[in-house]
Amino acid sequence: MTTFFVPMKKLKHGIYNIFKPPGPTSHDIVNLVRKISGEKRVGHAGTLDPFAEGVLIVAVGREYTKKMGQLLKQNKTYRAAIRLGASSDTHDLTGRIVLSENYVKPAKKDIFSALKKFTGEIIQTPPSFSAVKVKGKKAYELARKGATPKLKPRKVKIYYIKILKYKWPFLEIETKVSSGTYIRAIARDLGEVLKTGGYLEKLIRTKVGRYNIGKSVKLDRLIKNI
Repeated sequence: MTTFFVPMKKLKHGIYNIFKPPGPTSHDIVNLVRKISGEKRVGHAGTLDPFAEGVLIVAVGREYTKKMGQLLKQNKTYRAAIRLGASSDTHDLTGRIVLSENYVKPAKKDIFSALKKFTGEIIQTPPSFSAVKVKGKKAYELARKGATPKLKPRKVKIYYIKILKYKWPFLEIETKVSSGTYIRAIARDLGEVLKTGGYLEKLIRTKVGRYNIGKSVKLDRLIKNI
């Protein structure tokens, strides 16, 4: 599969490894690429939440958007910061934060032991604030209206979780996961196991399949082409 890199006077049809910064939605990036390329058929392989950053694979042109299904199935690698001692209704920093009470601060060895429960093939329930469809509607649309959508647990695979740094209340990890895995759900479930509460404070996607963050193209290089 051919990968083209920018800057160019006009983006050619192909697969682009773009660095999404915190702030814009994945759809915002797609719209930007449409403007630069002049091509309506543009898609991406795996949404990143607005607060998240990192590798966003974007396809330009029908012959390449058809290949997005293959890329969606690729394994992904992330670096994440989890905030313990509090919970969020969205399981990340954008939600309503509630500080936990009556908990014991876990030692690093306790966290290491807890993370073992999330390695390998596991059953994970997607967050209520997600794009998973419930009776034809996206779960987050229902959750924003105050409903509690019932999402079916599903099997995902977590290849590894490494502790990069731990200084209460923040835990930094690196993890490689299968498609469909929610890092927010790992933060939520880890907080439940530790009985401290937990939510995702920061997320960086460093790799999608063979595409890595070191070779991703930043938006300012794209914008110069408008």
